[in-house]
Amino acid sequence: MKFISTRGSAPALSFEGALLAALAGDGGLFMPEVWPQLKPDEIAALAGLDYADAAYRVMRPYLEGDPCLADLEDVLSEAYEGFHHPAVAPLSQIGPNSFVLELFHGPTLAFKDLAMQVVSRFMNRALRRRGQRATVVGATSGDTGAAAIEAFRGLDAIDVFILHPEGRVSDVQRRQMTTATEPNIHNIAVQGTFDDCQAIVKALFGDQELNARLGLTGINSINFARILAQIGYYFTSAVTLGAPYRPVAFTVPTGNFGDIFAGYAARAMGLPVQRLVIATNLNDSLPRAFASGTYEPHGVIATASPSMDIQLASNFERLLFELAGRDASRVRSLMEDLRRQGSFQLSQGEFGQLREIFSAHSAGEDVTEMTIRGVFEETGMVVDPHTAVGIAASQQEAALGTTPMVVLSTAHPAKFPDAVKRAIGIAPAQPERLTLKLGSEERCTVLPADFGTVADFIVARAASPLTGAEA
Repeated sequence: MKFISTRGSAPALSFEGALLAALAGDGGLFMPEVWPQLKPDEIAALAGLDYADAAYRVMRPYLEGDPCLADLEDVLSEAYEGFHHPAVAPLSQIGPNSFVLELFHGPTLAFKDLAMQVVSRFMNRALRRRGQRATVVGATSGDTGAAAIEAFRGLDAIDVFILHPEGRVSDVQRRQMTTATEPNIHNIAVQGTFDDCQAIVKALFGDQELNARLGLTGINSINFARILAQIGYYFTSAVTLGAPYRPVAFTVPTGNFGDIFAGYAARAMGLPVQRLVIATNLNDSLPRAFASGTYEPHGVIATASPSMDIQLASNFERLLFELAGRDASRVRSLMEDLRRQGSFQLSQGEFGQLREIFSAHSAGEDVTEMTIRGVFEETGMVVDPHTAVGIAASQQEAALGTTPMVVLSTAHPAKFPDAVKRAIGIAPAQPERLTLKLGSEERCTVLPADFGTVADFIVARAASPLTGAEA
């Protein structure tokens, strides 16, 4: 399996190559050259397997012929042994044909753990195999950074620099990042928005001299390995509800479009996904695009669901590649329009394809709070604001008939105690592992939203990407 760029002018790489490069040299995102297919009997055979075993069967086709394939079984076993639920990603029912997929049982209480625990182990093994070091740089709107730091802390081949928007993540999310004491971990609070952080990270990768000097690699969902490690729970939850003999719909709280693109990938592999519903908060660039065909990000609005406070969804480029029939020149044209004029217009054919598979809905702050309260009163379940946005969006889908709807619950409510308490009058119970974390001393550097300043900070603190001879 080779991985190709959405913009068409970078060389195709192996899985290991795409894993370590993260972003293609032409600025595009890596995609598999073909979508591997799972036959109905192969999907049905996932029923009853341990989560790691099911994930192995889903991921293996992407790694055929790659050095990482020999690592896959051990990587998955190690990644999920520390989760705090035996099912790793259990389903809970909240209504007739309505389910919540709990993705918050990992070490940082967020869905990012399911991928980050895998990606970190793949990267460290690949670098040691090559005799190299790497510098991981990532932008976070809250959960990615904590999951990355937890997964990469103390690894001997990797230095980690995480950018988050100062004052725009929850107190719990911030402390999960800034209390790491390992010398390979560096936190940067950027005086700006998540989109500013993301722009700086992309510019770092775009600087070829700096990229080579530091051995840069990325752990945001621009890295296809992150997407790949998220496909598994679409399969496991759907099989639990009757797939492949019954279609399933999913609603996904969406910021950077990575998690829901994993659902698209599962569908492309043969999973009978009837509908993928995009749920956003007031940062509604995607619902507006789905209503009009024009993608035009606005300024970021701070909300009670900060991990979704994103207007410029990087992974949307992967979907554009698919909608355009994998025509890289069309993707380049659209992305150039976005760069020059701040928007682009989908063709009638692209827009039609989009609406065949996806729906998109946004939820304001009042609706989010009412949904937290309503779910608690009706079921006794406490959900975080991101999950509440997803549940509110799922309730806008009225034409699914008997198809079960699965809402991805992306974070534990204890990560957002203030928002939950406003909604239901009591703070959510705090897991012991989180209580211990929040009592630690913080380490973080505040920097302006300036590429040069951030780059200088990283250069001054990153170890050499190569060990011994030029590897």
